[in-house]
Amino acid sequence: MNPYDYARSEASFNLRAKETKSEWSRYLVEFATAYATPSEESRIALGEYFRPLRATNAPLVILIHGLGDLSVVPCKLLARTLINKGIACFILYLVFHSSRMPETVRKRMPALSSEEWFEGYRMSVIEVRQIVDWVHSRPEINHEQIAVMGISLGGFISAIAMGIDERLKAGVFVAMGGNSEVITWKSKADTFREGSICTKAECRQVHTYYPQYLAEVAEKGFQDVAPFKQCFLTDTMTFAHRLRNRPILMINALWDKYIPRQATLEFWEACGKPAITWLPAGHASLWACYPFISRKVTGFVSSNFSA
Repeated sequence: MNPYDYARSEASFNLRAKETKSEWSRYLVEFATAYATPSEESRIALGEYFRPLRATNAPLVILIHGLGDLSVVPCKLLARTLINKGIACFILYLVFHSSRMPETVRKRMPALSSEEWFEGYRMSVIEVRQIVDWVHSRPEINHEQIAVMGISLGGFISAIAMGIDERLKAGVFVAMGGNSEVITWKSKADTFREGSICTKAECRQVHTYYPQYLAEVAEKGFQDVAPFKQCFLTDTMTFAHRLRNRPILMINALWDKYIPRQATLEFWEACGKPAITWLPAGHASLWACYPFISRKVTGFVSSNFSA
């Protein structure tokens, strides 16, 4: 079983022009999520599409923010940098963004139940895949040059989506890692521990089964192995073997209090040790290095795609 699968259909993407420059236009986008959510507030996915006006056969980068509305800001900055290089961009507003989050959930963030986190991951990955479906109907986009870039929580979503969907040809993962046990219990912040239904000892016991699960997933395929625990299905390590030998750039903070260095290195090694950059910053202060990050991301996309 693949919880990130969905019934593909001709999803209606409604675009509304918001800004036009000499080289590009920006549109606000709405489309119905393919995930059967009971929440009325979450049923319409939101995004922004930056379309190059003169480029043909342009690459596309799907940008995915982290937890908290402010994490959309670097996505918008990067979109404007990339579009000026002829690289189209689509910013997806996750169900974790306040514009889509039910009020009852918003009041409890980040202390959500494991089921709520799981449903949020499922919806998010499916919506990334819906964007890829839509892109294949856009003549201005090169359908073989679609990348995904995620920040923090968006990095987890991006890694899973790229592991599931081979139409995503490259990935940029910022301030993230793998191994949910390490992230939850070795993080210097309480964010990942809030709302946890497991104690540290219980989590350790559950994860004694994880190495065997990863081995079976690598041998038989993700959809053919039943997880011992649901959290295995939202751990980026489960999908890392599918990212080996594919274009990946990782950018991480040396003093990240949310993502332990061990978690980043475990994911990096599982992906086959792709290009990685460590910046002298924390999880949020990483963006003080924006000029450097924008050059790295632009160079990575351009070198892998013919922008």
